[in-house]
Amino acid sequence: MQESNQELFEDFEEELYEHYRFEAGKGQSPLRVDKFLMNLIENATRNKIQQAAANGNIYVNDVPVKSNHKVKSQDVVRVLMKQPPFENIIIPENIPLNIVYEDDYLLVVNKTPGLVVHPGHGNYTGTLVNALAYHFESLPLNSSERPGLVHRIDKDTSGLLVVAKTEHAMTDLQRQFAEKSTEREYIALVWGNVEEEEGTIESYIGRHAKDRMQMAAYEDENKGKWAVTHYKVLERFGYVTLVSCRLETGRTHQIRVHMKHIGHTLFNDERYGGHLILKGTTFTKYKQFVENCFQILPRQALHARTLGFEHPVTKEYFRLDSEIPQDMQECIEKWRNYARHSSFEYE
Repeated sequence: MQESNQELFEDFEEELYEHYRFEAGKGQSPLRVDKFLMNLIENATRNKIQQAAANGNIYVNDVPVKSNHKVKSQDVVRVLMKQPPFENIIIPENIPLNIVYEDDYLLVVNKTPGLVVHPGHGNYTGTLVNALAYHFESLPLNSSERPGLVHRIDKDTSGLLVVAKTEHAMTDLQRQFAEKSTEREYIALVWGNVEEEEGTIESYIGRHAKDRMQMAAYEDENKGKWAVTHYKVLERFGYVTLVSCRLETGRTHQIRVHMKHIGHTLFNDERYGGHLILKGTTFTKYKQFVENCFQILPRQALHARTLGFEHPVTKEYFRLDSEIPQDMQECIEKWRNYARHSSFEYE
């Protein structure tokens, strides 16, 4: 009878689909699994997580657990369901793509701001992956089962992305990103006067301790992954600064987190507080000016301008550039004109 039950359990488990997978860090102190998942799954409620546990959908180290189970260091926590995740169901959609380069092995897309890169919670259609599925057949899958994607950029960040069209191209390009041999330069408008002409920001980046929608910079290696950003001032506008940021690593929200870490949050980056007037005067005219800039650029001021890599087949080095989008250009020009006619007192 026991063997029969085990066989039934194994048959049932084979039908389950993995929706989430997390590995607890080395420094993870014992924490209830429902609280652990609340901190990591966007838009999840504790009631839904507890219900999933009651239904036997939450596994720790491949064993189903209840919601009060304590997660410990290096535990692997998975959420398994009978139905596949919506983000794994790719519906081809005729969404226009701005392709700046293409051959038989890869293409480079200049992503518009507002376009989500891949399906996920709350964004199951209308993504770059849906567009790729429409325009191209049989793209190779990455480790997350997402066709063509070698890397990603945030929804409201614009700029260049390389997409693999063959298995070989996928493997080789992923290797280059892992070995940090690619070139990735972003242009950002940040709050405040960045004092140093150039510098390097180094930290571990991990989930924010209190706000699970944010990432944060840490000194403790147990709290995140190592991240390095090199920045250089391009132009100063008094209360904001235009900077170039070159990524040595590619962590989630890396530039947004690192610039905030040194006191220069990205302009109009709502998630990290940049949608508030962080520098400047209390005059009504100044407030109106900034609000006007926010309306012109209703997103974080970040653009992936340059992408460099070695072609996986020809071994030729590619270095592609893209123009800063109009919304960001207009915002920069308004600050440039403001700076020409103003005097500033820096804090």
